[in-house]
Amino acid sequence: MAAESAQTLERGLRLLRLLADGKDGRTPTELSTELSLSRPVVYRLLTTLMNEGFVRRDADGRVHLGFGVLVLAQAVQPLLRATAMPTLRRLAEQVGATAHLTVAEGDDGLAVAVVEPSWTDMHVAYREGSRHPLAKGAAGRAILGLREGRDDYFVTEGQLQEGARGVAAPVTGLPWLEASVGVVTFGPLEESTGPRVVAAAAELAAALG
Repeated sequence: MAAESAQTLERGLRLLRLLADGKDGRTPTELSTELSLSRPVVYRLLTTLMNEGFVRRDADGRVHLGFGVLVLAQAVQPLLRATAMPTLRRLAEQVGATAHLTVAEGDDGLAVAVVEPSWTDMHVAYREGSRHPLAKGAAGRAILGLREGRDDYFVTEGQLQEGARGVAAPVTGLPWLEASVGVVTFGPLEESTGPRVVAAAAELAAALG
C-alpha cells in the first residue's frame, strides 16, 4: 500500500511539473501520452489535484496549474531566501559586488534575495522583488541557459542598467527550481568572478538539495 501511495504521489508530481513548463495547458489525452500513463490513471490524478486546487480545466477542457500552487510558492520563497542568504553574503564580500538570487516566473526573472557588500565605497542598489525579462541581463540568461542544459556563467553589460556589469550562473540539479546566482556592479570585475559565481551557485544547489 505504501509503495502504491508513493507511486501515485510521484505521478502527481510529474504531472504538475509538466504543466509548469509554460505551455498553454494540455488535454488529458496529451497528458496521458507525455506521462506514459493510461487515461483512467490521468483522470484519477486530475480529480484529486483539482479537488485540492492544484490544477484547473478551462472551457476547452485543457488542464492548467491551479491557484493552489501559488500558495505553496509563496510559502517557499521565504525559505529559499533564508537558505540563499549565507551564500550570497560570502559571494558579495568576496567579489565586492551586489549578489542576488533570481528565480524564473514565467518569462520574467524575480530577485528573491539580494546582499550588498559591506566594504565597498559604491555598489549597485538592487531591490528584492525586482523583475526583468529572462532574455535581458546575466541572471535571466543564466536561467535560459539552464533550460538548454548549460552550467557555465554568463556575462552582460548595460542590458538592465546603463554601465552595470553582471555575471550569473544557473543553480543546477534541482528539477523543481529554475534559478541563478549572480553579481552586478558598476566597476570592473576580476577574472575570478565567474568561477566564484559558479561555485556559489553549486553551493546553494547543495544546500537546497
